[in-house]
Amino acid sequence: MKTSYFFYFVWVIFITSCNSKTDAEVHSDDTKSKGKEIHFYTADSIKVYADLYQQDLQAPTILLFHQGGANVRSEYAPIIPRLLEEGYNVLAVDQRVGGQLMGSYNRTVADIGINRYNYCDAYPDLEASLNYIKSNGFNGKLIAWGSSFSATLAIKLAHENTDAIDAVLAFSPASGEPMAGCNPNGLFETLKTPMLLLRPYDEAQIESVRNQIVLADQFGHQTYVANNGRHGSSMLVEDRVQAPVKANWKVVLRFLEEQKN
Repeated sequence: MKTSYFFYFVWVIFITSCNSKTDAEVHSDDTKSKGKEIHFYTADSIKVYADLYQQDLQAPTILLFHQGGANVRSEYAPIIPRLLEEGYNVLAVDQRVGGQLMGSYNRTVADIGINRYNYCDAYPDLEASLNYIKSNGFNGKLIAWGSSFSATLAIKLAHENTDAIDAVLAFSPASGEPMAGCNPNGLFETLKTPMLLLRPYDEAQIESVRNQIVLADQFGHQTYVANNGRHGSSMLVEDRVQAPVKANWKVVLRFLEEQKN
């Protein structure tokens, strides 16, 4: 079953790339005008690029991480404006593993000469993102938000930083062969940070995914299967799902609201 999940993981990336948009299409003027491109360095000296949407240093801040083969500007262009409307600061990060999936390009990857990093190797990028926010005066609660492979790494970030991360949203957290060395399932039992694990209906029919959801439920975490869904954070984008996603947003916003108190 690990092998079948690996091929599903690759298939999802291929199918999504077939529906990619141009850089102009994935950036709205509103999103671009509020974001500021920044960079910072990881513990192993990788230069990480990100977009910072700063509204209020006392407000909650969401750390956004993209799925495999992608970048934050393409994956989250339709999502960031909604988060800003809800009053969140956002740090949207290009990890060292990514590309042109859904349009645009990954700035961190473009800055690396020969890139031999795998999914688990990107974890220092998440740590550096957290350190940037902690060292730049943001005093509100911190939420880690990951998609596919980065959802797995976001769970690890929350597990290793319970004093700093107040909540984690894991959209289609990858497991199995692609995540050998950083599989998230073993962390569920000892994860103290509130977690919402989300999957589209089709993924929830895979045995390994069903087992993951059961395990998360068993240890008291929130789970949600979207009837209208798609892999990763794209389950919040109606154009990608080709069906209403209001119910998905309702679950996400309710979870985020719960963490404000």
